[in-house]
Amino acid sequence: MAPKNVGILAMEIYFPPTCIQQDTLEDFDGVSKGKYTIGLGQDCMAFCSEVEDVISMGLTAVTSLLEKYEIDPKQIGRLEVGSETVIDKSKSIKTFLMKVFEECGNTDIEGVDSTNACYGGTAALLNCVNGWKVTHGMDAMEWWSAQTVRCMQKDQLDPLEEQQPLQC
Repeated sequence: MAPKNVGILAMEIYFPPTCIQQDTLEDFDGVSKGKYTIGLGQDCMAFCSEVEDVISMGLTAVTSLLEKYEIDPKQIGRLEVGSETVIDKSKSIKTFLMKVFEECGNTDIEGVDSTNACYGGTAALLNCVNGWKVTHGMDAMEWWSAQTVRCMQKDQLDPLEEQQPLQC
């Protein structure tokens, strides 16, 4: 019997409420006109305030997704997180997101963080797809991929990591 409801069944996106016009940022950064607006195709860029980070954004999106689509948290069997930003260099973002599921009694969720610049989110999604393929769709649990990104600007880098190039 073929599995049912295969694919992306629901999606939730959260953007921080503060943003800057990219043409203004081009002027401020002293880069060529059009680098962000034409080169990246962006009109504005959202950014976190001092009270937000990848964890709070992830928690907001996960909670909203569960509520909006009336998803039973106990049906989640895998949570893959993709990001280019780590908060705690010894603890995964998934660890923090698990609080939502643990409160509902679901403490057995597979998954890991994929931290790898812009590819982290893609890797998390592909991990879900490939894992589902390996089980031949026999796992009745839902598999989730969460992507959360907070790009660091040069003046926010850890002095010990300052030699690393910055790309957003």
